[in-house]
Amino acid sequence: MRNSIKDTIAAISTKAGEAAIGIVKISGSRSLDIVGRIFRAKNKKKIKDQKTYTIIYGTIEDSKKTCIDEAIVSVMKAPHSYTKEDVVEINCHGGIAATAKVLELVTEAGARLSEPGEFTKRAFLNGRIDLTQAEAVIDIINSKTEQSLRIAANNLKGNIKDEIGKLKEGILEVLAQLEASVDFVEEDLNITPVEMLIKKIIEIKKKTKRLLEDAEKGNIIKNGIKAAIVGKPNVGKSSILNLLSKKEKAIVTEIPGTTRDAIEEILFLGGIPLILVDTAGIRNTKNKIEKIGVEKSLKHIDEAELVIMVLDGSREFEKIDSDIIKRIEKKIVICCINKKDLKQNINIDSIKGKFPAENIIKISALKRQGIERLEKKIRKIVMDGETDLNEAIIINTRHKNIIKKVNSLLKKAEDAMKQGFSEEFPSADLKIAYNLLGEITGDTGDDDVLNKIFENFCIGK
Repeated sequence: MRNSIKDTIAAISTKAGEAAIGIVKISGSRSLDIVGRIFRAKNKKKIKDQKTYTIIYGTIEDSKKTCIDEAIVSVMKAPHSYTKEDVVEINCHGGIAATAKVLELVTEAGARLSEPGEFTKRAFLNGRIDLTQAEAVIDIINSKTEQSLRIAANNLKGNIKDEIGKLKEGILEVLAQLEASVDFVEEDLNITPVEMLIKKIIEIKKKTKRLLEDAEKGNIIKNGIKAAIVGKPNVGKSSILNLLSKKEKAIVTEIPGTTRDAIEEILFLGGIPLILVDTAGIRNTKNKIEKIGVEKSLKHIDEAELVIMVLDGSREFEKIDSDIIKRIEKKIVICCINKKDLKQNINIDSIKGKFPAENIIKISALKRQGIERLEKKIRKIVMDGETDLNEAIIINTRHKNIIKKVNSLLKKAEDAMKQGFSEEFPSADLKIAYNLLGEITGDTGDDDVLNKIFENFCIGK
């Protein structure tokens, strides 16, 4: 049988394993009755008689009246709860056996096990939150940095919902004008304020473009950016990795080719996850193991969004350096001239013109000089100088794909009006755009989209 929204559902909402507290959550019209069957309050009061937002202490008992555990039960009655249904949370002692047994008793009393994300799905279906706020819940759970947490928290407050509402309202105003004009076509009257409506569409397009721009920066904050440290052997790549990560992650020796395989480390620079890869030194080699390492290095270069090219300032610029530069010419590159504490033999003129002057940094990994400047340069390049997006509206990949389609439809409507097409043409594109925006908030769309979103949630949320 297909699960119904009318079912009372239950799940363990805390991580499995030994812990001080384990929480079993129940939501639905029968929640109070179900918990009342297995819970005995010390004050002898029944759960259903408790006021909303109250906590009561007692014991959990099985059908034979055997005490299973002591527990504190929280009561949140509809509609003042997460799901807008009656919600009860049983706070028992943590541990696999205790929470599993409590959940077993709850299901025996009439609840069914929840599906992934079903509690949040009910909050959406019952109108407490929109779809963007539901997605913000999973973003909060998956947040790896304080800044990504702030973005998700802002979205949970309804920032995206409000912005999408404004876009829809703007499109609706243009549609209303166009539809009104159609009524006067038979009377051969042209009352469409074309120039004004075109300006309105351009304003809406600017807002969608800003959403798309901020989405790219928000994606970097949430998922990070991959940066590869490249160069020929023994130029100091591993030392730079160790200094940036502030740990002895890579082995550093004076022997060229020490790093045979890529070493990966996740750093956080100003709240930005930086997936930093120290690659094997690139050179022609007959050593099979080192050759595999070089091949991997080239692969990491291709995958990287940022490349930190390391040159040895104490050595002359060589053909292998030139070959590496050709490999990365289409990448965003920071050029680090290492070993500035030694006599400089590198020909600076051979580097000029290959990289922007502001992206060439002289450092000494041995003396720890210039590393802070390198960190600042990475932040500036990654975020274009903007690392604080607290006030920005940050959409996710699903929203971004929809906004791109909306932007294209707005352009078509704008072009149709500029070319003097009849009102039906821009109206058709604007209606599609309006409905697409509704898919972001969940006002329009199908069950398959909803199911796909909520199946990414953990059970119990």
